[in-house]
Amino acid sequence: MSVEAYCRARTIVESPRATERRLIGQMIGTMIAARDEGLQGVELMPVLHRNREMWTTFAAACGAPGNALPDSLRAGIISIGLWVDRFTSDVIAGRASIDPLIGVNRSILDGLATEPLAA
Repeated sequence: MSVEAYCRARTIVESPRATERRLIGQMIGTMIAARDEGLQGVELMPVLHRNREMWTTFAAACGAPGNALPDSLRAGIISIGLWVDRFTSDVIAGRASIDPLIGVNRSILDGLATEPLAA
């Protein structure tokens, strides 16, 4: 099976929650690898940009009309997205470590690991 076929098949059978878990897990691994390589400040821009894009996408989805998540959860995700955007600038400027961004992603990943209560 080709890689493209595998990717298409995965998107058909993978739930949105599983896709989010996979994406955040990959992002955590990428950020840890960059940190462990000793990258700092502007050297982290490629990985930080991808993380910022991920959170911008999550926030935009939560702000979209018709999003079925509870209002408080949507607001929380939007707030995290805004924090990630601001804090990322501090990491790029060398004023902060990447570790808090890794920690936030881990916390969200842990939350996604539990199944939601049935409505």
